[in-house]
Amino acid sequence: MRHNWTREEILEIYNKPLMELLYEAATVHREFHDPNTVQVSTLLSIKTGGCPEDCGYCPQAARYHTDIEGNDLMGVQQVKAQALRAKAAGSSRVCMGAAWRNVKDGEEFDQVLEMVRTINKLDMEVCCTLGMITENQAQRLAEAGLYAYNHNLDTSEDYYKDVISTRAFQDRLDTIGNVRKTNVTVCSGGIIGMGEKVEDRAGMLVALATLDPQPESVPINALVAVEGTPMEDIEPISIWEMVRMVATTRIVMPQTQVRLSAGRTQMSREGQAMCFFAGANSIFAGDKLLTTPNPDVNEDMEMFKLLGLNPQAPFVKKAQPETVEAADSQHLPKGEKPKWSRPGHTIPRNEEAKAKAKA
Repeated sequence: MRHNWTREEILEIYNKPLMELLYEAATVHREFHDPNTVQVSTLLSIKTGGCPEDCGYCPQAARYHTDIEGNDLMGVQQVKAQALRAKAAGSSRVCMGAAWRNVKDGEEFDQVLEMVRTINKLDMEVCCTLGMITENQAQRLAEAGLYAYNHNLDTSEDYYKDVISTRAFQDRLDTIGNVRKTNVTVCSGGIIGMGEKVEDRAGMLVALATLDPQPESVPINALVAVEGTPMEDIEPISIWEMVRMVATTRIVMPQTQVRLSAGRTQMSREGQAMCFFAGANSIFAGDKLLTTPNPDVNEDMEMFKLLGLNPQAPFVKKAQPETVEAADSQHLPKGEKPKWSRPGHTIPRNEEAKAKAKA
């Protein structure tokens, strides 16, 4: 395990001859993981649309016109029903996403905590992605039984300012730092194909790989260009770029579960098989990733059968957390109002998409 990777070292790995890169990544993968086991998660949007951020890739940003159907926070029993359906289909983890800038103490967060308790009692891993959180909020999630918290870096610190202007890169690192003060695992990755350079992909991996400890899960997403977003006209990346990114991630973060995430609908089974060979050992199942298309779970199970892959059981990498009931919580809400950053610069293509939405 190394935590002192440089951009130059990672670029050297990324640009290796493909066969050499695949061989090295597959060798590392087999040293730390069962190559025939893939962790399967279901991503559930518990609160959709209306987000105040300006992320250039995201159809849930309120300022863009993307025809996304928004919904208020789901009820606990709705979420439980979805979790049971996911479990029956082979998922070992439920990831709940809410289109919030940051968590705010109050009734809605209390409801999310109850969702976490409910799913953990189903003997499933629970992950949340709720935006930026404070240390106390992270502790409350941990008490409820949260297994993982997702907060993606998205891209390199250098290119970040060309994607998002409503929060700073450091805010993301600070949120990960708050999660690390608990027993909750970290899920953090990014998106490729947003117009960034290969150097930016290496820069994102430097930011992740130099964390100590490294994230337990790293999603590698391919941009899904959604009409109405600032990135609607960007052409999809090739499967070779995805394979190289997965392989490089596997080499520099050997113990991490590398998640093959958004963009799988644009990949053939052969392309996905190469990603698994290169070290990907986690996917999202279900026909939708928050708001973008995803392969049907039955298609994935057929692919698993074809490739001889098995779904990973829950709590293999880390023991199941205990659930503390709300009445017994040692971490009470503080009504915090943290000053998360608003850098204030403008991104031309984001402003153009915003103006188009108004028109």
